[in-house]
Amino acid sequence: MAENEPPRLFGTNGVRGVVNGTIDPLFASRLGLAFSLSLRRKYGAARVKIGTDTRVSSEMLKSAVVSGLLSGGADVVDIGVSPSPAVQQSVGTDDLCDGGVIITASHNPPQFNGIKCISADGTEMSRDEEMEIERLFFSEIYGGDWTEMGHFSEDYSANDSYMDSIVSQVDAEAIKERHFRVVLDCSNGAASYTSPYILERLGCMLITLNCQPDGFFPGHMSEPTERNLKDTAAVVSALSADIGIAHDGDADRTVFIDETGRYISGNVSLAIFAKYMVRNALSTAGPAPPVVVTAIDSSSAVEDVVKEAGGVVKYTRIGSPVVARTMIREGAMFGGEGNGGAIFSCLHYFRDGAMSAAKMLEIMARTGKKLSELADEVPVYFQAKDSVDYSSLLTEGGVEAMSRIKERFMQALEGSIIDTSLHLSFPVTDRNTTDGIKLYVAPSAGETGWVLIRPSGTEPIIRVASEASDAGTAKKLVSETREFVLSVMKNL
Repeated sequence: MAENEPPRLFGTNGVRGVVNGTIDPLFASRLGLAFSLSLRRKYGAARVKIGTDTRVSSEMLKSAVVSGLLSGGADVVDIGVSPSPAVQQSVGTDDLCDGGVIITASHNPPQFNGIKCISADGTEMSRDEEMEIERLFFSEIYGGDWTEMGHFSEDYSANDSYMDSIVSQVDAEAIKERHFRVVLDCSNGAASYTSPYILERLGCMLITLNCQPDGFFPGHMSEPTERNLKDTAAVVSALSADIGIAHDGDADRTVFIDETGRYISGNVSLAIFAKYMVRNALSTAGPAPPVVVTAIDSSSAVEDVVKEAGGVVKYTRIGSPVVARTMIREGAMFGGEGNGGAIFSCLHYFRDGAMSAAKMLEIMARTGKKLSELADEVPVYFQAKDSVDYSSLLTEGGVEAMSRIKERFMQALEGSIIDTSLHLSFPVTDRNTTDGIKLYVAPSAGETGWVLIRPSGTEPIIRVASEASDAGTAKKLVSETREFVLSVMKNL
């Protein structure tokens, strides 16, 4: 961390932590005040919309953030429980709105929650905007005079407008003609208020699972992993459904299950979307090839299908805000990450789970293909993931402490790689420091793969990911790399 930079609060998707641990009402109120003051410095006045997911602690933290915003002189509009993309759309389409806040921890367990700040255009804040809030947060700040307090109001129309926009951006008639049988799993999250109604409007025969909002996530944890969705997959297969659709807690991501009950990874669905969007763009685009933007940890399968379809791929650091802003800069019509987060620029520049669900149905309707057939067209790569937990090093607590440990770790990691040549059993052919350290490797003759070492932006863990052309190699790559990470961590 540079001497003139404050400690870092924001991770890849807002500030997150354990409720009443690393994130509590005092913290939330101060962050609200800092956000309010930063907006007033920029715009002279501030009008902010705020929404939440279904977590038990969301109302508590929302009240604290609202208090801070009002204290700083911002007018606040509470839009209630809404999917993250619905909040973002409500902010971005309101010319009188200067920013937004979403109270959510997305896929994290129920004891976590978070605060995500939104720019006036609806996109997640840039790093420069976050740093301004951090500078204010760690400085001496106070609320204004009592005569300058902000005004509080409520407007619960955001979900209706959001649902209308999704239906308008896909080929609704083609989808309706297919009468798809859909199993929808909202993970007891914010999608419960929108996705069932969107799919009904698209003429789907709907079977719902975990579509009642419940912040304890009784159906399964809000991360839509293959393990968490075993029961959902069984229902898809047993009921001979055409597709299974599952959201995470705040509904900005979606994963799919094909008609056989097979879990489709986020990287595969990203490749399906990318291929379809590039081919569509080529029919109307100019001489320049269509651009797809994705993060450095996405599967090589995405680049394979994009190149074959006639497009190009641009890589970014991990995090949907970075992907979205690169899309804007590059004029990309599609982008996303391999976790089920897809961004369709025809609608807006942020991840949208409901749009992903509707677009996948459109692809199936227009191509006449089953989801299993679409997935089987994607080149096969295997990924493995693991992590190293460093929570025991957080002796002083707080997200500021996480920031300091991550910085120390990355410095030690870079030094260790230079000093030891990794002591791994596979040769490193190249490296990339776009985000963390990505090592391109050649496990054996004619074989390629990669490993990525990167501190989490939201949790006290170091993530290790790998990819190779067979599962055994991917597991070996991630296992050996994790041991290397542990050796570096022990010396901190």
